Amino acid sequence: MVVNWLRNSPVAAWLLTLVRIYVGYQWLTSGWGKITGGFDAGGFLRAAIEKSGGEHPAVQSWWASFLESFALPGVGLFNVLVPWGEILVGVGLILGLLTWEAALFGMIMNFAFLFSGTVSTNPQLVLLQIFIVVAGYNAGRIGLDHYVTPFLRRRLGRNRDYGHLSGAR
Repeated sequence: MVVNWLRNSPVAAWLLTLVRIYVGYQWLTSGWGKITGGFDAGGFLRAAIEKSGGEHPAVQSWWASFLESFALPGVGLFNVLVPWGEILVGVGLILGLLTWEAALFGMIMNFAFLFSGTVSTNPQLVLLQIFIVVAGYNAGRIGLDHYVTPFLRRRLGRNRDYGHLSGAR
């Protein structure tokens, strides 16, 4: 019943618009701060790896292994991906453009930060983004998705179910 309301209600569409603008603003300002402030993920990655030791580690060993063997050696790539990813998620959510995808990628980044032992606002943002993802098209109905989704449906084919692109199921 709640899922149906999130996916179809005009009232939900307006509430979700407020939620996605708030979440989008959080992402946009975070990414902008990193771009203008000389972001370097190296310190964050090293600190996360250090949190994987001891009796009660904040970072699981499998995640620390990923950070140590992949992320840290590729820190230059992460120095670009993280701030620009945050900006793109923010812009997508604020404009209601590819809203479902923006919220999903935002959740992936939030979980990566949580896996790295950083709580901050990540749980709150994940919770709000869950509502956006569950709502599907309705979360971006009051936004550019109102125009983009029908275009994509025509281009991808009318008779296929594209999950979040199809609105109510």
